[in-house]
Amino acid sequence: MDHLHDTQGRTLSLTGRTARQAADAYCVIETVLGPAFLAYNDRGISALLQAETSDLFEQVFQARFHRMAYRDSSPPAALLEAVRDCLAGRADPRQCLEFDLRGRSPFEEAVLRKTAEIPYGQVRPYSWIACEIGYPTAVRAVGSAVGRNPIPLLIPCHRVVRRDGRIGAYGLGGTAAKRRLLAAEGIDPDWLEHLARKGVRYIGDPREGIYCFPTCPHARTLPDERRLALGTDGEAAALGLQPCPTCRPAPRPFLMPSVRQAGAPRAD
Repeated sequence: MDHLHDTQGRTLSLTGRTARQAADAYCVIETVLGPAFLAYNDRGISALLQAETSDLFEQVFQARFHRMAYRDSSPPAALLEAVRDCLAGRADPRQCLEFDLRGRSPFEEAVLRKTAEIPYGQVRPYSWIACEIGYPTAVRAVGSAVGRNPIPLLIPCHRVVRRDGRIGAYGLGGTAAKRRLLAAEGIDPDWLEHLARKGVRYIGDPREGIYCFPTCPHARTLPDERRLALGTDGEAAALGLQPCPTCRPAPRPFLMPSVRQAGAPRAD
């Protein structure tokens, strides 16, 4: 027998599969941006949202996901520990968490799962995601999919920036919240904006023969005498520099058949 609890503490008893289909459990967790509601079910984490009250969260959740959510009086300790570790950069969400992305199109799911690959303390442009999933011209569609991310912070859309390097918008509290999250991960938002104003999109290392995104660990540890400020990958190629194999700043020329077959935005 499964037991779910509503906001008044009433126990709702449903038998196994019926309970899992009927509702998601949720609890409140602490984040850099303050308290947030974490929803989850047998498939994985389904939402991470902020709301003024539990009642409002339940209303928003039901309207968005078309199923109910009930407050869990005893959230799984292992889940909470994994979430805390991921939020603090001590663990990779892809390795210790499962995500329930039902309702997303195959293209949107590909975007979100690629976003989840962006490491703690680094940023990538929307265009990087588009290229990585095989749709280099679908940057606008990528931005829309990122903007509808149901699990921000854990699927770290705050680490996605504009193509020119500017920080850009953010759905969970706006640009100020995005800057706060990046700063908490050791990224200076003013430094990012400074590079963007100067037209610097990459950092080259002539000794190693590679170029990186500015927040790549390799680029950030380079001594000044080895740092080359680059505006385009064409400049890097003209200097004989190859894309960093870690941050992969160059487009990847392939197309994901599963996404194409599902009717994703055209890439041509």
